[in-house]
Formats: sequence, structure tokens, C-alpha cells
Amino acid sequence: MIHPVIASSLTLGAASLFGSALGFIVKKIPHKWNDIFLGYCAGMMLAAAIVCLAMPAVESAGHARLWQVALGMAAGAVLISLLDMVTPHLHNLTGLDAEEHHHNASLNRVLLFVIAIAIHKLPEGMATGVAFDGSSLANAETLSLSIALQNIPEGMVVITPLLVAGVKMWRALVVAAVVAGLEMAGVFMGYWVASLTETLLPMLMSMAAGAMLYVISDEMIPETHAHGYQKPATFALVAGFITLLFIE
Repeated sequence: MIHPVIASSLTLGAASLFGSALGFIVKKIPHKWNDIFLGYCAGMMLAAAIVCLAMPAVESAGHARLWQVALGMAAGAVLISLLDMVTPHLHNLTGLDAEEHHHNASLNRVLLFVIAIAIHKLPEGMATGVAFDGSSLANAETLSLSIALQNIPEGMVVITPLLVAGVKMWRALVVAAVVAGLEMAGVFMGYWVASLTETLLPMLMSMAAGAMLYVISDEMIPETHAHGYQKPATFALVAGFITLLFIE
């Protein structure tokens, strides 16, 4: 019988890769549906940043260490903002010609967005691992399932904008695999280093929350409002937020 931690890690990775596979199918949808889908994912990620990351960080830190949560969220937002300054130099990672895309702001947003998702994958996986070490098996499996369901649309969000931006298919698949692998590794790290995560996890989770909030506000929402479909995109965001709440 497979150990529950191994099963959880494989489930999270498989869900993320399944979402990425779906992303190959929806890469050529019209702007309207792309904005609606992106808005839906933004809603799910907004809820995840609050419910799955920020709130658990606050509960874990306690009132005496709330400053760590605030500092972590600010640090996460600042980190992503600083990464925004270096993304124009990352064209070699995408397989695109640097001169042709020197002013390609869309590509920069895509890279920034993928980095933000990757950043929050590790502490999210660690949170799952800690649950298996310090909580009941049923609670840990419920948390693992909720994160796995969230990983499906998140996997689509990773792969779809890469393909639309012109990234080669095999490179996009490698990116998706790395992002999934980070979360899988996080599960094992959280399980085996549970004693350390009691101190470090609130900071890591709050940093991830800050990074996600920055990207959602600065990149995703403006993108969904850029083609005249802001109303349906906004309702999709609300629907995505509600969906994540029900998953939780």
C-alpha cells in the first residue's frame, strides 16, 4: 500500500499536470472566453491566497507573531515586483528571440505570473506535508484533495498563457513539470521537517499570499479588463472565489 504522503504528493503533481494538459486544448480560445476563464482562475487564486495561505499563516503565527505575517506578505509582493524588473532578461528561458520580443510586455507578464505560481507551490506543498505529520489522516487527506482540485485550473493557467505567448510546446511542458515538482517536493519537506515549519511556515505562506495578491491585482485583473469583457470576467472572478470556498 502506498504511503499517504507519497500518494498525496503524486496526487498534487498529477492534478497540476492534468490541468496543464487541458491548457494545450484551450490555447486558442477567443478573447472573451479567455478573459472569462482567466477571471475565474483569478477568483480561485484570490480565495486561495486568503483562505489557504494568509488565514492559516495568521492562525499558525498567533497574535504575538502577526508582524511576521505582515512582513511576509509585504516581502512577497516586493519580491514579485522586483522580479518584474528582471523578466525582460528571461527571453532565453522561453525559446523566443530576444530582439523580436524586446518590448513584449505580454511575455513579461506571463513569466512573472508563472514565477508567482511557482513561488507559492512550495509552501503549499509543505502545508500538506505538515498536516500529515501533525494532524489526523482524514484532515490531511481533505486538505490534499482541496489543493489538488485547485491545481487543475492553476495548471491550465500556467500552460495556456505560455503557449499563447509563443513558447514552444516542449518548453511549456517542462515549465509545468517544474511547477508541479516544486509542490510535490514541498509535501516531503513539510512532512520530514515539521518541527521547523512551525516557525518558518507562517512566513513562507504569508510571502506566497503577498506574491499571489500582487500578481492578481497588478496583472491578472487588468488583463481580463483589457478587451471590453470586464463584466463577464468580473462575475467569473466571483464564481471562481466561491468555487474555491466550496472546495475548502
